[in-house]
Amino acid sequence: MSEIFAAYVAAVSAPGGPLDGDTVRAYVSRVRQFLAWLAEAQEAGAVDGDPLGVAHARDGAVRDYRTYLLTVAKRTLSTVNAHLTAVDHFYRHVGLGAAVVKRQEVPKAAPRALSARARTRWLRAAQRADARDKALAYLGYYAGLRGGEAVALDVGDVRITARKGVLIVRFGKGGKYREVPLHPHLRTALDEWITERATWRPGAADTPALFLNRRGGRLSARGAYNALAAIAEDAGLQFGRDGDLTPHALRHTAGTDMIRDGEDIVTVAEILGHSIETARRYSLPTDADKQRAIERLAVDE
Repeated sequence: MSEIFAAYVAAVSAPGGPLDGDTVRAYVSRVRQFLAWLAEAQEAGAVDGDPLGVAHARDGAVRDYRTYLLTVAKRTLSTVNAHLTAVDHFYRHVGLGAAVVKRQEVPKAAPRALSARARTRWLRAAQRADARDKALAYLGYYAGLRGGEAVALDVGDVRITARKGVLIVRFGKGGKYREVPLHPHLRTALDEWITERATWRPGAADTPALFLNRRGGRLSARGAYNALAAIAEDAGLQFGRDGDLTPHALRHTAGTDMIRDGEDIVTVAEILGHSIETARRYSLPTDADKQRAIERLAVDE
């Protein structure tokens, strides 16, 4: 089992693969958890057949794992489905194909987005950051880029003229290519960073990467995460999965704001690299919207 997992990690982490860094890390973690559970279940005699070699044994094991995630680990429905997606990816790698296991029905909800107040605090803190981190911070909201898309950008992917500009995402999620018009604030921030980048570190001219680390190489996803976390701290926002803000929340905030400002779903989908169905989620009510609706009910006092 350890050898199979090691081979999977090597394959999914190979440079130039279809998955971005965040997805690779998530899949590796979830597959590791599944295999750890599977080893314990096998040792306890709770698994029939060979789940890593026989299709019907695979299906039974994955169904049992789904039950474990729901009833023992107490995971949310969306988290359970995310684990099953990673497990399916693993099984495709080993040659058995995806397990025949039904996903949990998850109530549709609006993507997690910043409140207007938190958004203002974030943007003001970004203005106080250095040129690189300011441009990086603006990409999430003003262009709706994913973290992996941002660090994959090259200088040549930014086309700036005196009054307009465009950002080229050459290999987004699912291998999608798209061009994003530059918001004036983002255009200015990118122009400032590209000017400063030329003297950032010795050898900066030798790498095509738009965002550089302190040694002059391409900024990693972890390096970008740390830079955004520092800006969030300055804004008084907790950064991370359980905090006020995540890298994806900036993207979701952009989508939510565009939809609520009257932009059509097709346009928003094109800008963010979404399907139309995924972009529709930005029109759904948030928890705050539902709370306000409840509080508006008449009271007889």
